[in-house]
Amino acid sequence: MKTQNETDLTEFIILGFKRLKKVRHLLFTGFFIIYLFTMLWNAFIITVTIVDQKLRTPMYFFLGNLSFLDICYTSTTIPQMLAHLLSDKNTIPYMGCLLQVYFFFSFVGTECLLLAVMAFDRYVAICNPLRYTLIIGKVICLQLATACWVGGFLNSVVHTTFAFQLPFCGDNQIDAFYCDIPPLLKLSCGDTSFNLILLWSVGIFIAWTPFICILLSYIYIFSTVLKIQSSEGRQKAFSTCSLHITVVLLYYGSSLFTYLISNFSPTSDNAKLIPVIYSVLTPLLNPIIYTLRNKDVKNAWKGMISKI
Repeated sequence: MKTQNETDLTEFIILGFKRLKKVRHLLFTGFFIIYLFTMLWNAFIITVTIVDQKLRTPMYFFLGNLSFLDICYTSTTIPQMLAHLLSDKNTIPYMGCLLQVYFFFSFVGTECLLLAVMAFDRYVAICNPLRYTLIIGKVICLQLATACWVGGFLNSVVHTTFAFQLPFCGDNQIDAFYCDIPPLLKLSCGDTSFNLILLWSVGIFIAWTPFICILLSYIYIFSTVLKIQSSEGRQKAFSTCSLHITVVLLYYGSSLFTYLISNFSPTSDNAKLIPVIYSVLTPLLNPIIYTLRNKDVKNAWKGMISKI
């Protein structure tokens, strides 16, 4: 039963772009271009990993999953942000906000797990090359990818369920650029201590545990690579890992910086803007990194062009 102060909210007001009305058309153009290139670049990665037979390996199977994940990831925030930039009424329905939080957290959790699986793939390829095809077979690839997606969505079910069971007492203005759990918790008139504990505890499992596994994998990888006598062999081994390391540093570095800024300066404009950069630019840069520095992908692209 509701208390006197609790209300049934039907929509939320997104305040993120309220102070940026003078440049909203410029922002719309920038976000639209970023979104367009994100879709095209990731779609290209998915296409070449399916079409080119040379790229039908576990490494590129997981890369295709990452690209599809980035398409889904960025589609949860940018379309709504574009709509708000063209409208004076920056509202989102209650159910729309719930779904945005659910899918956003699902894709964030899935990417954390998928990056750890990709590190495991590189570990087996370099540290146990003779057993690689036995350990990382097609069935195992499907099982690992499925586990990442299921784990990410289950993680989001927990956070979303408990966040939207909180009571709200009239204030429906979300001081952010899209629906997210931390700003939603600030609107609640109930006790959010359990939600905060949940964010940190589940975050250890879904984010920090995969990150530690990635670090351990690369410690073993580097120790193995340094034992390779030929410089050509070492360079080849490092080249297969450098792309993934770059993506991991970009993803975890930006997300860690985002939450540190949010904790230490939760009301600053920078704290509100950094999550946008993190959620918009990371899905764009991932395929660029893999495309510009990957000879196999470049050759597959040239092969596709020559057949047209």
